[in-house]
Amino acid sequence: MKKMNSVLLTVSLLAALLAGCAGGNNNPANTSNAPSDTAAPSNDGPEKTGEASGKQIKLEIIETGNNLPAPDKDIIKQELDKALNIDLNLTVYPSGDDYKNQLNVRMASGNFPDLFMVDRQQLIQFSKQGLLLDLTPYLDKLQQTVDFIGEESVKKGTVDGKVFAVSKSPQIPYQTYWIRKDWLDKLQLPVPATIEELAKTAEAFTTGDPDGNGKPDTFGLTGGKLNAFAPVFGAFGVGMPGNFYEKDGAIVNALYDPAMKDALTFIQQMVATGSVDPELLANSGLQHSEKAIKGQAGIVYLDWPNLTKEQMVEQIKTVNPNAEWLQIAPPSGPAGQNDGTWDIGATPGRYAIPKALEKDPEKLQRVFDLLNYISNPDGGSMLVQFGVKDTHYTLENGVPKMTDKASEVGYSWLYQFTGRPEMEYLQAKFALQSEYIKFASEQPRIESLGGFIDNPEGYNPADADRYIEEEFAKFIYNKRPISEYDAFIGTLESTMNYKALLDSASEQLKALGYGG
Repeated sequence: MKKMNSVLLTVSLLAALLAGCAGGNNNPANTSNAPSDTAAPSNDGPEKTGEASGKQIKLEIIETGNNLPAPDKDIIKQELDKALNIDLNLTVYPSGDDYKNQLNVRMASGNFPDLFMVDRQQLIQFSKQGLLLDLTPYLDKLQQTVDFIGEESVKKGTVDGKVFAVSKSPQIPYQTYWIRKDWLDKLQLPVPATIEELAKTAEAFTTGDPDGNGKPDTFGLTGGKLNAFAPVFGAFGVGMPGNFYEKDGAIVNALYDPAMKDALTFIQQMVATGSVDPELLANSGLQHSEKAIKGQAGIVYLDWPNLTKEQMVEQIKTVNPNAEWLQIAPPSGPAGQNDGTWDIGATPGRYAIPKALEKDPEKLQRVFDLLNYISNPDGGSMLVQFGVKDTHYTLENGVPKMTDKASEVGYSWLYQFTGRPEMEYLQAKFALQSEYIKFASEQPRIESLGGFIDNPEGYNPADADRYIEEEFAKFIYNKRPISEYDAFIGTLESTMNYKALLDSASEQLKALGYGG
């Protein structure tokens, strides 16, 4: 609450200051203040704004995505057009690179969309070039949106203390350890509750012929590279390498956490038994999922969709009808239980408005109306989540239930410009996986802050990340003794300018209210 109030106070003071400077000052820096003739938001719903003007407004939005139907088949567009008196033209680009190129061309030529997706680097670049509308003075007109996405998400759209983008409401964690229960039963082992039991179980799965085929063709643990050990790092109270988080009231980088050496030592010992996927650090994409489904591994750190969606269940049954995967809590260790880290600074997307749109206050207000409407649980939020009520979904005791026509609006996520209430949405869309969704979201995790941090000048994250990955591989495979860990840190600072990142991250996070 202290952090939230701090952000609210900062935004309020900034808005008041800008508004107070608007009159009689011709400084172009102040032209982002809300024009006096911009229509005030109505509590009677967005329809009133459109009807009052008697004018349909065309809005153009671009983003990445796929499977958007033609306008005459696009039920979501038609409903939004009707509710807001707009003609919404949404264009989606399947390729992120293609989208980036198209956006750069349009921004450079002054052919601005009315609302468009930006990543963090684009947000910084375009805002510093003066191409984005500073939303700070307009936050009162976006109150419904702010309430919906939350104050933490407001922070994610800021650059130099000003809000330049609307960030989507946060997602929830998907990943946990999964274990072959039928293998546990075969070897008469309990579900591992500690990291020591996890290591013993992984070794038994490697040497105990759990699949009963008489061949040494199984191993204990797999996952996506070092993420396979996320709960093990968490058991020592340590984030993943390079993560920033709060610990004992201070901002800590995981590489400098005193417990990191202990975590690495335990992982090194576990790898030495031969119970870990020998290709672990080479796994890419969903190779670890494929190994689990094929019956090669008995423990995998994986998201629930890739083991519990219908097509995945069918694949598992095809390989082995008796395979039974059990979702388990993170094993405990010296610092308790933490199912890895969860970046509370990350966002599934953010949308910006061009500064040029302030010259068209009527259209600008309609963009605000759109964002507020799809952020209103009693308005358009349900539409962009589930489609048309009583056609694509029904409400049973207030809970949405999908109908057999729900597939007609399977693309509705493309219109979720401010996000969605993730838990309720997923449990409605994936009712059969409801228990797995809830279980994953409720596991304790270290809250990392990386999404809030912008890289300082002179720091190359690609070089540093590559060096960290290479050296950690040496540590866990005992190619470099952990006694040389401090030397590793020294090289990171002297040749990778890592100290610049540490200092900048600390400054940025403290400005947002973290670390005391």
